[in-house]
Amino acid sequence: MFTRTESFRDFIRLYPIVSIIITIHVGLYLLTSITIFPNSWFFENLSGVNLYIKEGEYWRLITPTFIHSGFPHMLFNSFSLVLFGPALERMLGSGRFLFVYLLSGFIANVATLLLQPLTYTHVGSSGAIFGLFGYYLAIIMFRKHMLSKQNSQIILTLCVVSLIMTFLQPNINITAHLFGLLGGFLMGAIPYFNKKDLSDSIRGTANWGSSKKSSISYQSPLKVIIWASIIIIAILSLLAQK
Repeated sequence: MFTRTESFRDFIRLYPIVSIIITIHVGLYLLTSITIFPNSWFFENLSGVNLYIKEGEYWRLITPTFIHSGFPHMLFNSFSLVLFGPALERMLGSGRFLFVYLLSGFIANVATLLLQPLTYTHVGSSGAIFGLFGYYLAIIMFRKHMLSKQNSQIILTLCVVSLIMTFLQPNINITAHLFGLLGGFLMGAIPYFNKKDLSDSIRGTANWGSSKKSSISYQSPLKVIIWASIIIIAILSLLAQK
């Protein structure tokens, strides 16, 4: 589910929204890095600056989702999107996936506007990506038949690791991460909310957490790939911080 075996051409055909978003990431990075372009213009006009948003530049509630502070930052978020976006785009369809992604980023940026100082400036797609994680969590709780038990455990583990990294690293927009996660979860949960499913999922998750035992005798290729991906993401995220 989270391994990519498609050719480059097939990937673009099967996951057009993920491909377009990554293309925008790379394109904006190049525009902000190549000296022949007025690269400062992009940061001055597209980054999230709470003061300017208050003054009416409302496009900044969306545009920071596509611009990054450097190559490691862009690579980290794009890699995360390649790893975890395609499965959700396939499940939701391109239109709904785009809606979830953009609205999660919007919610994260609105929360940043409301909870951070007017001088606060931010860029990056982390809020939208956390929204995808939140939507996965909603699937685990309310539509568990859509994910295998193994994939559900991978998502839960990833969310825990990502949240821990959010609070341990400097220069992270914690507000965007948390509210992006919450926004994605609510979008996935509200249409399918059922108290019994919620109770069963919480109980199952608690049982899994309490009974989980380390096993070194066998590791499936999928687990090796996922844990290697988590380590790579962690390293890239650390490199992205200045």
